[in-house]
Amino acid sequence: MQTKSPVFDGMAKIIAEAAGTVDGVRREAETALSSQLQRFLAEQDLVTREEFETVEDMARSLKEEVEALKAEIAALKSSD
Repeated sequence: MQTKSPVFDGMAKIIAEAAGTVDGVRREAETALSSQLQRFLAEQDLVTREEFETVEDMARSLKEEVEALKAEIAALKSSD
């Protein structure tokens, strides 16, 4: 008794090859999309997270300095 059918073996081989082809197409599409997205983002005037956080820290520091100067000016005015 034969346990394998040449027809089913042929179909399995075709399906396996098709799956490999589909996976290759998927990877190629992901690569192309990633490249397009990176190019789009590079063309935009965006800042990195690190740059944003640096400027945010600078603004916070300046705000504290302004508040301290306001308090100093208020103290000088009240002493007059």
